Amino acid sequence: MSLRFAAVLLIPCGLAYAEPRITQNDFGGVGLLQTPTARMAPAGELSVNANRTSPYSRYSVSLQPFEWLEGSFRYTAITNRRYGPESLSGDQSYKDKAVDVKLRLWQESHWAPELALGFRDVGGTGLFSSEYLVANKRYNDFDFSAGVAWGYLGNRGDFDNPLGGIDDRFDTRPEGDGTGDVNTNAYFRGRPSLFGGVSYQTPWEPLSLKLEYEGNDYKDEPKDNHIKQDSPINLGAVFKLTDSVDLSAAWERGNTAMFGITLHTNFVSRKAPAKTFDPPVERLPAHAPVTAPDQVNWADVSRRLQKNAGYDVERVAQRGSELLVYGEQTNYFHSAKAVGRASRILDNSVNDDIDWFTLVNKRYDMPLEETSVPRETFREVVNNEEPLKSLHRTTEVNAAMPHRETTLYTQTRDPLKYGVGLGYKQNVGGPDGLLYQISADADAEYRFTRNTWWSGLLSVNLLNNYDNFTYDAPSGLPRVRTDLRQYMTTSDVTMPTFQFNHARQLDQDWYGMVYGGYLESMFAGVGGEALFRPQGQRWSVGADLNYVRQRDFDQGFGLRDYSTVTGHITGYTDLPFDAQAAVSVGRYLAKDWGATVDLSREFANGVRFGAWATMTSATSEEYGEGSFDKGIYVSIPFDEMMSVSTMRRANIVWSPLTRDGGARLGRSYSLHAMTDSRDSDLFYRNFDKITE
Repeated sequence: MSLRFAAVLLIPCGLAYAEPRITQNDFGGVGLLQTPTARMAPAGELSVNANRTSPYSRYSVSLQPFEWLEGSFRYTAITNRRYGPESLSGDQSYKDKAVDVKLRLWQESHWAPELALGFRDVGGTGLFSSEYLVANKRYNDFDFSAGVAWGYLGNRGDFDNPLGGIDDRFDTRPEGDGTGDVNTNAYFRGRPSLFGGVSYQTPWEPLSLKLEYEGNDYKDEPKDNHIKQDSPINLGAVFKLTDSVDLSAAWERGNTAMFGITLHTNFVSRKAPAKTFDPPVERLPAHAPVTAPDQVNWADVSRRLQKNAGYDVERVAQRGSELLVYGEQTNYFHSAKAVGRASRILDNSVNDDIDWFTLVNKRYDMPLEETSVPRETFREVVNNEEPLKSLHRTTEVNAAMPHRETTLYTQTRDPLKYGVGLGYKQNVGGPDGLLYQISADADAEYRFTRNTWWSGLLSVNLLNNYDNFTYDAPSGLPRVRTDLRQYMTTSDVTMPTFQFNHARQLDQDWYGMVYGGYLESMFAGVGGEALFRPQGQRWSVGADLNYVRQRDFDQGFGLRDYSTVTGHITGYTDLPFDAQAAVSVGRYLAKDWGATVDLSREFANGVRFGAWATMTSATSEEYGEGSFDKGIYVSIPFDEMMSVSTMRRANIVWSPLTRDGGARLGRSYSLHAMTDSRDSDLFYRNFDKITE
C-alpha cells in the first residue's frame, strides 16, 4: 500500500512575504530539529519521516487527527549498540519504539503565543521519554519558539524543578525500565532545561531555515552512549522538493550532520483523483418515459443498476407512487453517489406515475437503511433548476421497514464472486527491523442463499523477508502471536481463510451472525456475534463469542493442540469533535482478561486516524517488552486514491511490538462494519455526490 504524491514544478519566488511553513522535526512531529514547537499541522495531515543523525536512524509516522492533537509513532535504530547477545539477535542494532503526543493548549492571537503541552515516548521503552511546555509567536517570515522540558529534551538540567516546591519527589527523575510501560510516575520530574529557536521562511518559497538551542547536553544518552556535543546550537534547512516531499539537512551538536526526508499529504484538503474509469452517468430525458411500471423491462434496468450504480438487485416493487429497489450496493464508497446514479436510471425507465425512488440497501440479505429520493426535485437539481439544498432537505434516510407492496420483478441470484490482487503484510518493532511480505491473492465467495455463504482466500508468496525474523521474544503466555515467523515462512502457498457464514436481521435494530472454519491465518474455530444498532443513532453495542484452535504453521487444514474460548462485549459511540470510541471488554487469545480502548477520528471523506491500547490481566513480566498492547492506524478508502470507485479500504497499522498479551481474533467479518450505512452521517456529509 502506498500513498500517491503529486509533483509540482519548482519556480523561484520573488521577495514577496511567505508564511513560515509547518515542517517535521528529527523525532517526528512538527518542530525544528531536535526540539518540538507549539505549531500543529492542519487536521488530516499524515507525515512519514526518515532521518539520520549518527548514531541514530529515526523513522516515524505523524498523524494530525484534530487541529489541537498530534500523535506520532517512532522507530529508532541505535546503530552503535546491539539488540542483545549474538546468539539472541545476531548483529542487529538496538531498536527503540515510541509513541508521542502533543496537545495545543492555546491558539495564537494578536498578543498571545501558541501554547502546547507534549509527551515524548509516552508509550514506548522510555529511553527518550520527555515532557515539555512550548510556546510559539510568529513575526512576518519568522516563527519563534521557546519552551521548558523535562527528561531527555532537558537532560542538561538548567535549574531546579519548580514543582519540587509542591512535592520533593519532583526533584528526582527515576530511571526508565525500558519495558514500554506508561511511566506516569516519571512525568515532570528531575531538573528541567530551556530550549527554543526560530524558523525563517526565505524569499525563495521552497527553502526554509532553522536555528535552535536545545536543552540536551548528551551526557546521559540511552544505552550508555558516549556522544560529544560541541555546541547546543543546531542549524538546518528544509527544501520543498514537491508539494508532498521535503528534504532536510542540518549541522547538529556542533559536529554531526543530519539528513532526512519527509513524505506528507493531507486527507482533508487533497482531492480524490477523477473517476475516469467509472461508467458515465445516464443523462436524464427531456420528458418522462411513457412505460408503466408493470411494463418495464426490469431485467435490463437491473443490469444497468448493477453496472452503473453498483446495485446487485434482488427485486423491484411498487407501493402507490413509490418505486422500491431492493439490493446490495457493492461499488461506491459514498452511498449518495450510488443513490444518485440509480435515481437517474429509474427516471429514464418509468413513466410519471412514480413520484419517489426508494433504494433499500441490504447486506447479506440484512436490511440496513432505505433512501427515498423525490423524483421531481432530483430532476430539477440535476438540471440546475433548484439548489442542492432543496434535495438535501427532502431526501429521507430511514430504517428499512417491511412494506405492503406489489413485486414487479425478482432477479435470479448469481452465487459466485471472485477476484485477484496483491496483498501486503508488515511487522515493525522487533530487532529485525521492518519485515514484510508481498503476495498474490485470490479470494472467492459463494452464496448458498443471500445470507448464507462460503468465503476463502488463497495466498501465494511473491516477496518475503520474514526469514530475517530470528528473534523469538520470551513470553510468559501461550504463543498465540509470537510464532509469526513460522506462519509466514513455512509455506509459500497458504490459505489464510476458509469459512462458512450465516447472517440475518433478528429484529428491527438487532443483527446476528454465526460462522465457522479457518477464520484467520493462525486460528480456526466457530463463533457468533450479535449487534444492536438503532438506525441513525451514534451508538451501538455488540458481543462476540468464539471457540478457536491454533492452526498448523503451513496455514493448511491441519490444527495444533492449543485451543481457547475468546470473546468480547463492545460498545461504540460518537464523541465530541467528530471522534469515535470503541471499548471492548472480554477474554483474549492467550486466555488473559482485559479491555481495549480504540479512539479515532473519521473525516468527511471516510479517512480515519486512530489509536488503541489494551490492558489485560497479563503482568508486565508475562507480556514481555512493551508491557501492554498499543498502536496507531490509518484507514483509507481506496476511493480516495484510485481513478475508479470502490468500497475497499487500506488499513495501515503501526504497532511497537508483536506480543501474545491482548491478542484478538482477526475475524474477516464484523457486524459493526457490515452495518456502517445505518449511520447516515457519511451519506449527508457527502450529499453533493448524489449528482455525480
